[in-house]
Amino acid sequence: MQRRPLQKGTGELRIRIRRWWQRHQRRLIPYLFITPNMIVFAAFMFIPILYAFYISFHDWSLIGTSQFIGLGNYFNMMQDDLFWQVLINTAIYTLGTVPTSMILGLGVAILLNRWIPARGILRSIFFMPVVISGVAVALVASWIFNDHYGIINNTLRQMGSDPIPWLSSPTWAMPSLIIATLWTRIGFCMVIYLAGLQSIPSSYYDAAQVDGASSWKQFRYITWPLLGPTTFFLLIINVIYSFHVFDLIYVMTGGGPGFSTTVIVQYIYQAAFQTGQMGYAAAMGVVLYFIILAFTAIQWRISRQGESIE
Repeated sequence: MQRRPLQKGTGELRIRIRRWWQRHQRRLIPYLFITPNMIVFAAFMFIPILYAFYISFHDWSLIGTSQFIGLGNYFNMMQDDLFWQVLINTAIYTLGTVPTSMILGLGVAILLNRWIPARGILRSIFFMPVVISGVAVALVASWIFNDHYGIINNTLRQMGSDPIPWLSSPTWAMPSLIIATLWTRIGFCMVIYLAGLQSIPSSYYDAAQVDGASSWKQFRYITWPLLGPTTFFLLIINVIYSFHVFDLIYVMTGGGPGFSTTVIVQYIYQAAFQTGQMGYAAAMGVVLYFIILAFTAIQWRISRQGESIE
């Protein structure tokens, strides 16, 4: 006698749930699919970022309790001469790698976009360093630029020239890092530029040839303007890559000699795990986060404007 109302109520509840699901399933199913990814992002990205903000307002040495100091770490950062030197080193590294890799990548892309023998093999050779581990690239570069038994210095000795202290001189250490970085960046820029070149309609070049335009004019008035969005994308991506470089410099020079090649990510690592200044390291990480966020926001805004124009 008492089970019938319960069964009736349960049936009505199931019917209501089924009707509600039928009305909202198109909006809820996408969220169900992205929920696992959002959990992973929250656990390994969002929560650590928020916790880094929290630590940046504390004095914490990984041992003992933390002490709230407000903006003390940020004030110390503004007065830290080494922080500004590291920031300048990062800027020099960025200026040395980004424009050069983009120019060389564009030149290689234009060359390999034409029909030449073994074009596919050459594309693979140029792109191969991109998929190699950064540590492996750094080890190979360290062997090439070694002051005593490196290939370059051995070649210079055989030619009768004096060897160059590539990795032990403050003058030559940064150029060595830039050259090693170009080996991996050129292939990446080449692939992106190849995609941009192949998206340009060939009818534009056919019309230019009919009008008698030279190859330089075709590049100046057709290729380069239409590669504008691709160039801007590569500019932002390469700047972001350069600002958070770590493995290559850590393996090749360790930030030395002195602090001549120490970049901001390596300085953050040293402050956090070598000197135990976790709060100060978190504050520098927050500054780096906003620098990269600014470049990302610029890239997103420009791409959105390009889509709206189209």
